[in-house]
Amino acid sequence: MKNSIWNRDMECMSRNNIEKLQLERLRALVDYCDRNIKFYHNRLVGAGVTADKIKTLSDIQYIPYTTKTDLRDTYPFKMFGAPMKDIIRIHASSGTTGNPTVVGYTREDLDNWSEQVARVVVAAGASDESIVQICFGYGMFTGALGLHYGLEKIGATVVPISSGNTEKQLKFMRDFGTNTIVATPSYGLYLAESAWEDSGNHPMDQYHLRLGLLGSEGCTPELREQIENRWGNGFFATDNYGMSELNGPGISGECINRCGLHIAEDHFICEVINSQSLDVLDKGETGELVVTTLTKRGIPMLRYRTKDITHIDYEPCACGRTSARMHKIIGRSDDMLKIRGVNVFPSQIESALIGITEIGAHYQLVVRRKKFADTLEVRVELIDGGLLERYAELEALQKRVHDRIKSILGIEITVSLVEPKSIERFTGKAQRVVDLRGKEECK
Repeated sequence: MKNSIWNRDMECMSRNNIEKLQLERLRALVDYCDRNIKFYHNRLVGAGVTADKIKTLSDIQYIPYTTKTDLRDTYPFKMFGAPMKDIIRIHASSGTTGNPTVVGYTREDLDNWSEQVARVVVAAGASDESIVQICFGYGMFTGALGLHYGLEKIGATVVPISSGNTEKQLKFMRDFGTNTIVATPSYGLYLAESAWEDSGNHPMDQYHLRLGLLGSEGCTPELREQIENRWGNGFFATDNYGMSELNGPGISGECINRCGLHIAEDHFICEVINSQSLDVLDKGETGELVVTTLTKRGIPMLRYRTKDITHIDYEPCACGRTSARMHKIIGRSDDMLKIRGVNVFPSQIESALIGITEIGAHYQLVVRRKKFADTLEVRVELIDGGLLERYAELEALQKRVHDRIKSILGIEITVSLVEPKSIERFTGKAQRVVDLRGKEECK
């Protein structure tokens, strides 16, 4: 992959100049929120914070945090900082656990968003020669349109096929000469599996994929390696990060060195905090990511708690960029399972499973409560369903999987080996955890 930089002035700015720009924009943002958004005006007055009191970047600690609950409580438009005549697009979450979180964009917001995404995709290796198939669902979800406009900005050819309809996805890849895909990691793997299953009719050399822009869900290095190996032919996958509350994709993304996700620091201030004490952690420590949107005007966010767990490296990268790099998301503080006092992230189990050749990449975690204690069952698909009839081999494999996971988690778990393709596939974010606590009778 070629090492290219989209906006060298901003992406290679000195640390001193980055922080000067951030301070200038933070002070302007606090003033903007104070004048235009009643919710923030009340919060800032209550905390005794004004733009004039922001003397250094560390003074951001005096600004109260913003949470997803705040967005739901102000549904639909009470967090907007611009009048509706200036809002030219609205996105929203699914709202499966209450009011959706609604976000609005001014023309300036959309221009900045396209710029942020352009940096991410160029850093990953995309160019005006890329033919990009976007396998995210179009609609209220920010992922598809966010990547769409950023890719068009760099001159790439965009195929807005959306999610699902795998047979047509593969046909267009072959017929259009698609060399780049935008997808969730789980769907990127499913597409590769489907291509291999159909390779008797359409050999794998009919595909020309070289680059995967993966996002919207976590992707361990082990899963990424499996996706790359499955597509073969030099396929190279990168991770990018974003969420609708903060704009969408474009906050950060990997360069071709894949040593962290470069943050667009002229548009975002990122902090890492202790989720329990809410204290800001020292540079390099691991905790919950908090993001402030420096240039967003439709619905600006002051110190938004993402619930994502990471750490940040401020050293310049070998690619030439000086922007800080966030580590791939380890997990979410609200997705973390606590089993008998031990913190468990799905990514830990995924890392343990990948590399065991007899099992597939699809798994499911089932949490139950029995006799007032939590239990964890790990359901894993077999590659060869015939193994279910070979009990000695099955038992040996089950023990191997069990022991590998237990060595990582340090707790007792149950492993169930199930038939191939019996675990549900997802074209969007994979739902790995089934929490049955409180839904089944205690036994």
